[in-house]
Amino acid sequence: MDFGGKLQELRKSRGMTQEELAEALFVSRTAVSKWESGRGYPSIDSLKEISAFFDVTIDELLTGERLLSIAEREKKESMKHLCDQLLGAADLLAVTLMVLPLYPKTVDGFVYSVNLFHYAETSEFNRMIYWGLFLGLVVLGIIKLIITQQGTGKGQKAVTYTSMAAGMAAVLFLALAREAYAVTVAFLLLALKAVLWYQRKE
Repeated sequence: MDFGGKLQELRKSRGMTQEELAEALFVSRTAVSKWESGRGYPSIDSLKEISAFFDVTIDELLTGERLLSIAEREKKESMKHLCDQLLGAADLLAVTLMVLPLYPKTVDGFVYSVNLFHYAETSEFNRMIYWGLFLGLVVLGIIKLIITQQGTGKGQKAVTYTSMAAGMAAVLFLALAREAYAVTVAFLLLALKAVLWYQRKE
């Protein structure tokens, strides 16, 4: 008998409905329905709860092969979650492009480095583009972290693609404006995001 059949049999032996079992396990009724119909399997934590609740071993519920499959799936999901969090954090690091002294300022023939707040050696248009791109990246980072925390996954791809596009635009614009230090930092942040994105898709 497969897991769904075993779970259904155990539930009925207790005279419980799917909703009552869901409440006892602190999951949704939909989750219990999926498990019993074979359309999905519980997480390792839920398996432990089921095992304790019905006083059976996990081995009695699932084959070793299926258990390994669930563990592997959870490992991948955990890695994706971590990468999403780090992608959001990488976008938040765009604040360094605003606060670090990465931009030149000439005073009495000497060139000093200042942050974006005090940078006046470029056109107003360029400054507006810088602020727009950097603030946009920070906002995208906040949105990414919120979506990841909620765990819904909705909008995750759109935010990631927008973030990558904004990062590339920042590198390109800073390179065209010949902002040597700032473009280096922006490129490193983009490279970090590219590595995390690759790891997430593995």
